[in-house]
Amino acid sequence: MKALLLIALPGLALAAPAFAQHAHHHGPGMAMPAPAASAPQPEQTDPHAGHNMTPAPEPEPAPAPADPHAHHRQAPAPAPAADATGTDLPAGSAPPPPVQRDRLADRFWGAEAMAPAQAHMLHEHGSMPQRQVILNLLERQFRDGRDGYRWDGQAWFGGDIDRFLLTTEGEATRGEGVEAGEVQALWSHALDPYWNLQAGVRQDVQRGPDRSYATVGVEGLAPYWFDLEARLFLSNKGDLLARLEGHYDQRITQRLVLQPRVEVELSAQDVPESGIGSGLSTIEAGLRLRYEIVREFAPYVGFNWERRFGDTARYARLAGEDVTSKGVVAGIRFWF
Repeated sequence: MKALLLIALPGLALAAPAFAQHAHHHGPGMAMPAPAASAPQPEQTDPHAGHNMTPAPEPEPAPAPADPHAHHRQAPAPAPAADATGTDLPAGSAPPPPVQRDRLADRFWGAEAMAPAQAHMLHEHGSMPQRQVILNLLERQFRDGRDGYRWDGQAWFGGDIDRFLLTTEGEATRGEGVEAGEVQALWSHALDPYWNLQAGVRQDVQRGPDRSYATVGVEGLAPYWFDLEARLFLSNKGDLLARLEGHYDQRITQRLVLQPRVEVELSAQDVPESGIGSGLSTIEAGLRLRYEIVREFAPYVGFNWERRFGDTARYARLAGEDVTSKGVVAGIRFWF
């Protein structure tokens, strides 16, 4: 019997806590009561009562971000122009828009009354002829005991497109008169803003035989501001000559200008009576420094060198003349 009790005691010890927990909820010695009928629940209050339930207005859409490439897009091509009949014209053939004539004086005096004044102004500032006389060289040359003189100038009259040109150049030895000189009368026509076509006649004035020539050539401004001339001369005896000339004004200051100058003469045949041989006959080079007291008047000093070649040199030796000449020059340049 004691043995059975010893075995049952651990089981009772384990069952006691569970029983006590159950008795704590339902009371000692009481069975679990049946669930009572549910009492009526109070009416639940609306949690949103007192709030404005009107739907909020929809927000305005945010502006679209600016297109960063909008200014790169090409505008749509304009519709092709049409003539009075409605027929499409090819691109570029539409008539120009009417000229706007909104002169203030016309409002007060009338267009007809102001027309003569307008025509006079256009004549003065557009097609009115201009004129100029310029002497590029007027100098004294000091050459190894044979001092001499040199001139080179021109006068022109006309407009921007067509003008009449009169040129002259030559040299003389002191005490001996004019060695070689010429006068040219030319018509000059503008080929473009920089080049002119020239044609006319030339008359020599020299100690040798008189010669008259038909002349044609070009004159203009090359790139980098080089003034160039190239002319052909056909004499009344059938002699064909050519001349190339160029100079460049290097402005050192606003008034001080250095001018290198080169002239080359050629001949297609020998002209013994004029002392000219075929081929390259003469090269002349000079360097002049001028000071422009005003634009229209400038004294200068410089150095000049001249050399004859080929048969031209041989003719010079036979005549007792120097093949090469050089010397200091001093002169003035002016225009009006």
